[in-house]
Amino acid sequence: MIQCQTVQEFVLNSRGMKLFTCRWLPATCEPKAMIFLCHGYAMECSISMKGTGTRLAKAGFAVYGMDYEGHGKSSGLQGYIPLFDDLVADCTAHYTRICERKKNRSKLRILLGESMGGAVALLLHRKEPTFWDAAVLVAPMCKIADDMRPSPMMINFLTKLCSVIPTWKIIPTQDIIDTAFRDPEIRTEIRSNPYCYKGRPRLQTGNQLMRASLDLEQRLQEVSLPFLLVHGEDDTVTDLSVSKLLYESASSIDKTFKLYPGMWHSLIYGELPENIDVVFSDIIAWLDDRVCSGSSRLEVEQKLRSDTYCSSRSSSRILEDKAVIS
Repeated sequence: MIQCQTVQEFVLNSRGMKLFTCRWLPATCEPKAMIFLCHGYAMECSISMKGTGTRLAKAGFAVYGMDYEGHGKSSGLQGYIPLFDDLVADCTAHYTRICERKKNRSKLRILLGESMGGAVALLLHRKEPTFWDAAVLVAPMCKIADDMRPSPMMINFLTKLCSVIPTWKIIPTQDIIDTAFRDPEIRTEIRSNPYCYKGRPRLQTGNQLMRASLDLEQRLQEVSLPFLLVHGEDDTVTDLSVSKLLYESASSIDKTFKLYPGMWHSLIYGELPENIDVVFSDIIAWLDDRVCSGSSRLEVEQKLRSDTYCSSRSSSRILEDKAVIS
């Protein structure tokens, strides 16, 4: 098995804030491709995305992560998103710098976003439609599930309050830890993790999440890169119907949707261990199927985006490719 090494450091964003970054690299071989993580709301990279980074590095990929402003070990008021576009801009700046290093220019650039991070990944793609080569979207936040959304009257009232008390933690929601993470041990780990935000959503944060999800929901047809979309059938946090709509509406030719019966929202961290193994097996197989060892980025990119390659695979792409859990 490939061994991996972990590196952690801080970088400054354009607003002078310190952002925590980390990377997991194969220690004994040249990476097959680069994967850039976009974590979920209230989460972080060093603990909750560690398993993802380690698994993918051991599978031969170079993996890079960053805590957003107000998340994890990065600067900013915990759990506060003043402007969603700033999160996207910070990821663009840091991840683009990595891609443009001389040793990385020939490597494939793949986004992996979970929940709110799925929204970040899709917006990164929208900013530079031909820069990113593929994406893995884990229960992406293209719409907040109706059960998690306040009533229209409450939304209108809270929106008006944003200009007065934007940081207040008064948005009424269910406990997302209990609804998103199936494994009781992981719930305990999150509650004891000081870098995970556990209070009610702050007013401006909720407003920004709502705006970003509505924007994405209305422009799903603009998604054009190859992607794998995975979603738990019992997810009550992000809307499964919108993931199906994303799959159907995206202009991408190479697209795959896998639905996991009985699984919850957090497929790569909060599920039962045996279920996480299944999900990662599918993710790594999908990635390996698209990465040609020894080929240049241009050659692989041309293959990924070619009608010939994609049409030859279309018969195996079905809307609800249900993974069987033994």
